[in-house]
Formats: sequence, structure tokens, C-alpha cells
Amino acid sequence: MTADTNTDLDTAQLPPPAEKSARALARARKRRSVARFWREYRTHRSGLWGLAGLILIALIAICAPLLVGADSQSVTDAPGGALEAPSGEFPLGTDQFGRSVLALLVWGARVSLTVGLLAAFLCVAIGTVVGIVAGHFRGWYSTVLMRVTDWFLVMPTLVLAIALATVMSRSIWTVILAIGVTTWPTTARLVRAQTLAVESRPYIERARALGGGHRHIMLRHVLPNVMPLVLAQTTLVISGAILTEATLAFLGLGDPTITSWGGMLQDAREAGAVSAGDWWYLAPPGLAIALVALAFTLCGRAIEAVLNPKLGVAR
Repeated sequence: MTADTNTDLDTAQLPPPAEKSARALARARKRRSVARFWREYRTHRSGLWGLAGLILIALIAICAPLLVGADSQSVTDAPGGALEAPSGEFPLGTDQFGRSVLALLVWGARVSLTVGLLAAFLCVAIGTVVGIVAGHFRGWYSTVLMRVTDWFLVMPTLVLAIALATVMSRSIWTVILAIGVTTWPTTARLVRAQTLAVESRPYIERARALGGGHRHIMLRHVLPNVMPLVLAQTTLVISGAILTEATLAFLGLGDPTITSWGGMLQDAREAGAVSAGDWWYLAPPGLAIALVALAFTLCGRAIEAVLNPKLGVAR
């Protein structure tokens, strides 16, 4: 094979110059959008505080084996006595088995963050699909989907989650599923309203006139325009998911083999920490739940303010 033939083959494998330049322009536009978003986000002090708190908690959860040891959850190898008060060896005291409450708190961050993130992803995914489909298709499609959404919306979310967690096996995946399938209606309502607003714009009519099908319009035009709303809603849903997981664990419906902040509160109640005044067993997991929920809420409010400046959220 000659050199000219090799050159022709290499040239044939390269993308056309127009396609290459279009991709480069798209990447540059995305980079500018991300940079512009970060510049706006940095102007919200509360959002920065929330983001810093989340990064710190995430690092603690990831480095849990290095910080407190992999055997700190063991009941048989507990290093201390039952319900010891805070001391130099145990800064947050011990539980009824003699385990360090600080170590349990660090390990519990993993479960609480995992449940919050995965349950929120499931919730937002279901709500986004239902909202876009209900907003794009009119007639009986939208009517049926919205009636189902209204039924879930008027039913107490916690009651539905408790019912699902009761009839299914007690595991972390049951908790995630119970939270995800019961908290999506609010997201669906918001996404449907945004979808209706997007589809009333002229470029949607032009896309239909040029032969764009339902899939093309929903994926290429509607979904990118509702994603900012979905992103802001996700950060707000995560805090609610973490609180719901703590509630289910406190009611004894969580996985008893793992350590979570809600499970710590349940164990403290069963150990009589409330009546005995053992505050070091009750306060740390409760404060951790509140701080994480607050951090996600601050981030969500900041993101919402950046994506929709008309809201005028305080900085």
C-alpha cells in the first residue's frame, strides 16, 4: 500500500471540518455556561457555605475507614463501656454497646448521603418523565397521568413510605425505593408546568413543521429547557429524602445491619437515653441530620436563584 493510499484512508476517517468546528463550538459554549453559572453562584454566600459543608461531609464519609477504622461498628470489639460520657478518648461518648458515638456518626454519614442522593435521583427521574410526557401529550394521556399524580400528591408521603417499607424486606434499597416512588408528584407538577411553557414557544412550532417527532421534541428541545428546574429541585429533594430516611430508621423500618443517623436515634431511644439524659447519644445524629438538610437547602436556593434571577433570593 502506497503512502498516498494511507493518507487517503486517514483523511477519510477524520470528521468533516464543519462537524469538527460545530463540536468545538458546542464544547466552548458549555464551558462558558459553566463558568458563568459558577460566577453567579459565588455571589450567594449562603450557597457557598452550604457547598463547603457538603464537601466536608462527603469527604468525611468517603474517608470513614481511615478516620475511625473499619471495625469501629463492631459490637463484640467495642473499646469502651456502655453509655460513657464524652471524654478525651471518646469525644462524643459511647453508645449502649461501648462503641464510639463519633465513629458511628462518621459511618452514618455514608448511609444517609447515599440514601438521600439515590432516593432523590429516583424521585426526580420519575417526576421528570411524568411531567414531560403529561405536558407534551394532550388529551387522555395528560389527564390520566395528572390524576395519578394528584392521588400521590394528596396522600401523606410518610404514610405511603411506611406502608412500602413495612411490606417489603428491611434493607437500604427498600428505603430508597419507598422514598423515591412516594415523593415524585411535586417534581412532576413543576416539570409539566415548565414543559407547557416551553412548548408554547415559536421554535417548537418550527421543529414540528420541519418534521420533528415527539421523541425529538421532548429530548432535544423540552428536556434541555427543563433541566435547570430539575437540577434545583434535586438539591431540595435530597434534604427531604435524608429526613424521611431518618424518620423511617427511627421508626424501626430501616436496615438494622447498617449504621445511619436515624438508626442511631432509634438505638438511643431504645437504650433509654432520653429518660437517662444521655444527651451525647441523641444530639450528634440529630444535629448532623439538620445540618446536612440545611446545607442541601442552601445549595438548592442558590442554584434556583442563579437559574431564575427573578426570584430574588437573598444572598
